[in-house]
Amino acid sequence: MRIGACQTAEILGDIEPALACIEDFATEADVRGVDLLLFPECFLQGYLVEEQHVHEHAVDLGSPRFGSVLRRMERFKPTLVFGVIEQDGQTYFNTAVVVTRGRLMGVYRKTHLVPGESLFHKGDAYPTFEMQGIRFGINICYDTQFAEAAAPIAAQGAQLLLVPAQNMMRRDAAHHWKHLHNTIRTERAREAGMWLVSADVTGERDECRIGLGPTSIINPRGEVVAEVPLMTTGMAVADIS
Repeated sequence: MRIGACQTAEILGDIEPALACIEDFATEADVRGVDLLLFPECFLQGYLVEEQHVHEHAVDLGSPRFGSVLRRMERFKPTLVFGVIEQDGQTYFNTAVVVTRGRLMGVYRKTHLVPGESLFHKGDAYPTFEMQGIRFGINICYDTQFAEAAAPIAAQGAQLLLVPAQNMMRRDAAHHWKHLHNTIRTERAREAGMWLVSADVTGERDECRIGLGPTSIINPRGEVVAEVPLMTTGMAVADIS
């Protein structure tokens, strides 16, 4: 199975250009024979955990609004995994969706929230999905700092862990963490015995915040086999057998 992970510009509060970005990468992925394509955390609406942004842009996954998003994806062969701000009644989640040919195949809700994510509720399940004989699960960004988030996925026989991430940080923090992200991820890959694929944003939000990446594909031995260079947009691709 061929995996792709997209390092994108940050798009905040505007679903249309986010969908256009997904479509552009999915078109490229089709050409490159990618079977499974990963995008960053909360990518559809943009990761901004402020009350106005969350309440205005959160989407019910059973709504006509999200149905129109799914229809946009019917023409693409790759299975797409991307982050959304999900609304379920009066409850909000930091969620990753799995979409195949415009069909919602399942969701994962982030289980480990940073203090700034108090508007979200924690997820309580670690679903896995199977594609071409390979089972995969999802952790979202901060989840990867906890071995107990990857372990239930590995225990279900998964060979692959997908990590939508969003590390738009204050500049000093971004430079402190730029190599530590892969250090943590390689540790998870080795101890769980799974491939780990991450997707992140890059660019500058304002004078204070910057997203460096990285977006990378790491094998079960903890070796980075493909990576998008820091501060560039693009797609990392690797074959997983």
